[in-house]
Amino acid sequence: MALEQQETFISHLVELRDRLLRAVIAVVVVTVCLIPWAGDIYDVLALPLMNALPDGTRMIATGVVTPFFVPIKVTLMVGFGVALPVVLYQAWAFVAPGLYEHEKKLMLPLVVASTLLFLAGVAFCYFLVFGKVFKFIAEFAPKSITPAPDIEQYLSFVMTMFLAFGVTFEVPVAVVVLTRFGVVSLEKLREARPYVIVGAFVIAAVVTPPDVMSQILLAVPMWLLYELGLVVAALLGRPSAAPASDYRPPTDAEMERELDKAEEDSRRL
Repeated sequence: MALEQQETFISHLVELRDRLLRAVIAVVVVTVCLIPWAGDIYDVLALPLMNALPDGTRMIATGVVTPFFVPIKVTLMVGFGVALPVVLYQAWAFVAPGLYEHEKKLMLPLVVASTLLFLAGVAFCYFLVFGKVFKFIAEFAPKSITPAPDIEQYLSFVMTMFLAFGVTFEVPVAVVVLTRFGVVSLEKLREARPYVIVGAFVIAAVVTPPDVMSQILLAVPMWLLYELGLVVAALLGRPSAAPASDYRPPTDAEMERELDKAEEDSRRL
């Protein structure tokens, strides 16, 4: 029995390796295909800031290899976004066999919704927030200085903002998960609304630049998305108990096929 468990564990590790390798290959292939346009991709990313700078002003690169590596990092980020469906499919294909049927029906929409909401948060930040924030900073800056942002610092700022808004837009998914799995009741989450509003403004003050505009543009969507999560959780209803017939232990034939697959994968190594 111990030997069979060990071989099953090894087969899971081999499958995990294969899934990760396929996901990495997908990201690398897309990134390599986009590298000839790395400079143009960075120009698109820098467009909100360039529109807010005075005419004739350019960004600077203080490092020797920075003009090369920064566009490559941006291209890698875009490549990951383009290959995200493949990455998510590999993750889903790995965990799906161990889930109950009712869990599969819930998890797949959650994965899709999480992806779309994260991308929506990034798009909201790029198309709306950046323009407002950079315009405010440019108007507030003293007239006696000439702004010359560094491209590496700009990339770090952009990644922080993208992550903050992307995670913020995941609030409805978090609310649905907490209620559906019985961690917190819907009534408790409704009672916590005042604390959530205060917490949203506190988080916005910490992760955004020190200006009121960007804090409001992060805190208000966070609160509204929390309300959206409450509405969706109410529509989905309370979690139901998993039927006893959901789980079916594998047969001897299925176990044999798994062991044969593990041995074949080990020989390929």
